[in-house]
Amino acid sequence: MHPLLNAIRGSQSPKEWRACALLILCALAFSVMTVCVKQLGGELPVAEIVLVRSLISILITLVMLKQAQVSPWGQQRSLLLLRGALGTTALLCFFEALARLPLAAATLLQYTYPTLTALSAWVWLGERIRRRIGLAVLLGLAGVMLVVQPEWIGSPVLGSLTGSSTPSLAPSTAALPAVAVAIGLAGALLTALAYVSVRKLSVREHPLVIVFYFPLVSVPATLPFLWGDAIWPSSVQLFWLVGVGVFTQLGQVWLTEGLATLPAARATSINYVQVVFAALWGVMFFAEPITSTMVVGAACVLGATLISLSARQPG
Repeated sequence: MHPLLNAIRGSQSPKEWRACALLILCALAFSVMTVCVKQLGGELPVAEIVLVRSLISILITLVMLKQAQVSPWGQQRSLLLLRGALGTTALLCFFEALARLPLAAATLLQYTYPTLTALSAWVWLGERIRRRIGLAVLLGLAGVMLVVQPEWIGSPVLGSLTGSSTPSLAPSTAALPAVAVAIGLAGALLTALAYVSVRKLSVREHPLVIVFYFPLVSVPATLPFLWGDAIWPSSVQLFWLVGVGVFTQLGQVWLTEGLATLPAARATSINYVQVVFAALWGVMFFAEPITSTMVVGAACVLGATLISLSARQPG
């Protein structure tokens, strides 16, 4: 095995290593989910996508809870309901941003959430932002900007650093509708708060109980938005809707289990790897080109992930 991989493995307990692996799988599942949402092309109301995703999640989670012989209602019901409300609103905002914005721009706005998560966990949970994890968060954010390529990345200075002689064709957030940008940023903030609440809940609650409260809140929350506005999906749309539900469910389960072990800032810095997955899907499904800037950005994201993987838990 490569010495670097040996060093990373050696710095982790088996429990930590499993949590890191689950968070990488979570990033993969969420990246596939965004492809499913994008394939729907804004043809269905956002609330309808969230509703179908939530119904699928409730069914799957209830089956898993029954198999595990765990009561779905939990102990900290107020906080569980708050987590469900935060997650539901964040998901509505993110799906709306995906429908209104280019995939790259929506991804960039959403991926301000690891930084917001680190700050929120420090304020709410008292989790200190360690220097190595802070570096990983900043390096990952820089990598996200390079991968999704806002317009200013194509400036002469940055272009010379990355070897790119042509400006990026991706739109900058300044050229995008202000309301859509605000929705994307709101989704990122609410995602951060939802992740911190999951971290707090995981001390006493079973992971499946935490997952269950997400759709439990989102089903009644989305129904009023669909009054007179629901659209019966075609068979192709139903396929993508099921994909949204299944891959979001997988991501939520793996995320919740990972956050039960790792501090919120470290866990979300690992999730930056989702941007690399999203870039690959962009090339494969949306004919998006690969540039030298994207390669540098992907290297930054992977570097941030490796830094997070090699970090030890504090005393």
